[in-house]
Amino acid sequence: MSVLLNTAYFPPISYFAIMAKDFTLSRDRVIPSKVYIEACENYQKQSYRNRCLYYSSAGVQVLSFPILHVNGSHNNIPIKEVEVDYSTDWVTRHERAIISAYRTSAYFDYYADALFSILDSHPRTLFSLNTAITEFFISKTGIAVDLAETEEFCPCGSGPYGEDYRERIHPKRPDTILSDMDMEKPYFQVFSGKYGFIPNLSVMDLLFNEGPDSILWLKKLKSETYCQQHIPE
Repeated sequence: MSVLLNTAYFPPISYFAIMAKDFTLSRDRVIPSKVYIEACENYQKQSYRNRCLYYSSAGVQVLSFPILHVNGSHNNIPIKEVEVDYSTDWVTRHERAIISAYRTSAYFDYYADALFSILDSHPRTLFSLNTAITEFFISKTGIAVDLAETEEFCPCGSGPYGEDYRERIHPKRPDTILSDMDMEKPYFQVFSGKYGFIPNLSVMDLLFNEGPDSILWLKKLKSETYCQQHIPE
């Protein structure tokens, strides 16, 4: 079954749990999940489309970036036409915040340069920036995803794109996806000794702390099970 998601900036872990749930991983085959990204909607503010949550020394913090307004407004702009505003140096601020939060995590040094190179390239549109970041995390977490864009806008809960999660993953609404999937299990976090485990942050929190084992967390596998599925006899 396919799933439908909105575009998102450094998406939350629940976003990737949805992507991973129909991905088949076994000794003799890998079947990717089918995921559609909504490409025909209008931009909506105060959503994960241009913001994310991360774990800093001060607890949960928000990173967001500005967009260029058309005629003084951001309303009714097709999502693929929304341009990122680089008139202020928010990229440097985001990178410094991420470094401060995750530089002591086990796998930060393995991924940071490649991730920052996406931000440093200044993609023109919000959609292209988010797509590049999402594809980066798909690759580095190790999940197999057949990613496609929608060709028409369909009302929530209808249309040909599969199970609709567009309105379920939103920073202003309760997100029960991980609990519904029995995935609220802790993993190591840099500041958990200070504030405890905080679930469903940006997927970068999982990747920087768990590295190659991120796929085990997303697929609810044990290390020995994963090895059995990938090491030939």
